[in-house]
Amino acid sequence: MALLQTHDVVAHEVYSDEALRVTPPPTSPYLNGDSPESTNRDMDIENVTRVRLVQFQKNTDEPMGITLKMNDLNHCIVARIMHGGMIHRQGTLHVGDEIREINGISVANQTVEQLQKMLREMRGSITFKIVPGYRIQQSSCEAFLTSTDHVSSQIFVRAQFEYDPVKDDLIPCKDAGIRFRVGDIIQIISKDDHNWWQGKLENTKNGTAGLIPSPELQEWRVACIAMEKTKQEQQASCTWFGKKKKQYKDKYLAKHNAVFDQLDLVTYEEVVKLPAFKRKTLVLLGAHGVGRRHIKNTLITKHPDRFAYPIPHTTRPPKKDEENGKNYFFVSHDQMMQDISNNDYLEYGSHEDAMYGTQLETIRKIHEQGLVAILDVEPQALKVLRTAEFAPYVVFIAAPTITPGMNEDESLQRLQKESEILQKTYAHYFDQTIINNEIDETIRLLEEAIDLVCTTAQWVPVSWVY
Repeated sequence: MALLQTHDVVAHEVYSDEALRVTPPPTSPYLNGDSPESTNRDMDIENVTRVRLVQFQKNTDEPMGITLKMNDLNHCIVARIMHGGMIHRQGTLHVGDEIREINGISVANQTVEQLQKMLREMRGSITFKIVPGYRIQQSSCEAFLTSTDHVSSQIFVRAQFEYDPVKDDLIPCKDAGIRFRVGDIIQIISKDDHNWWQGKLENTKNGTAGLIPSPELQEWRVACIAMEKTKQEQQASCTWFGKKKKQYKDKYLAKHNAVFDQLDLVTYEEVVKLPAFKRKTLVLLGAHGVGRRHIKNTLITKHPDRFAYPIPHTTRPPKKDEENGKNYFFVSHDQMMQDISNNDYLEYGSHEDAMYGTQLETIRKIHEQGLVAILDVEPQALKVLRTAEFAPYVVFIAAPTITPGMNEDESLQRLQKESEILQKTYAHYFDQTIINNEIDETIRLLEEAIDLVCTTAQWVPVSWVY
């Protein structure tokens, strides 16, 4: 741990060159203190710039845990202090402090990037010459970090996108950022900055917080990328000139608004950790033909006292020897359309002039029997299923890995491509991903995953609880 020494000179303060020119006043001979020089002297003292020297040892690769910025006067200011970092633990600097020198080197005419690099590479004794920021009261960030109230109301989120600060040109300091993947649990430490939150990965031993993009910043970034892509596509096909350019521009702006409105923007999902409990529904997602039906049937055959599949409804007439409610529930077309309009179906479709669908009530009846309902549905159905009522465990069955000898198999290539698209689009919904290289091994891994999730503490959407 860094050893801190704070050198306070002249009543805990070192004065700047301007201050040293101020001569301490003699005792005033005037009883009322109204010496003609007293007013000017008091004004000079008020204008004194107070400077502190802060020195400590840095003998490890641990970052100092601060980010810098230049203000309107081109002064180097402490922009933020990372919770749990070296500076935060010592309490030596505060947000708003101005840094004049680092190890005797003036920070004037240096960029923030140069100064951050200097701090990162320094070892041994490090001395800051700072001008403390005038703080009538703690900033909201410092008040949050130093209070104990936030401990009892901790906020955790599940990342719904992948982030690498090294590749982010917007982040104030790349070294201060946290890299995370889809599904990682992040504890939110501070939301003080509108664009950059402070957080730390839940499963890390390092107590230092780092920067992550706020939901607003990430949504803006994704929207800008989508609009720029739309702009490039439009420009590539645009052959209008003269007055038509204005018409195109108006249509283009309208198109941008439509793109922004239609984007399914995902950033973070607030979660809470619950003790072990039994999931009510097992949802199998995957490309068509990846083997979900075989997996579902195998689990039901092996564990009939544990799993069941909701019987679908159909408008086709029953075949010979078919019983209503055994393999299908047979209903009229009018009845099914009425039920669809009442939102009674999880999903539905048509095949050979007949309609098929899964009613939500059939899933509820399986739950009432104490069984887990297995569903092999389209990803869009998760918007209905991801609630406390259905408490789903979502498993993505990924396409088999293609080896060099399998490159010519077009069906495998199609399966792989569809699988990649699904994973890229819906990965933030997945609780588990299993690559189906060998069906028996896939089923074994799935059984282990289900047993584990039902016997260990789980992170679930906060909406399931509150």
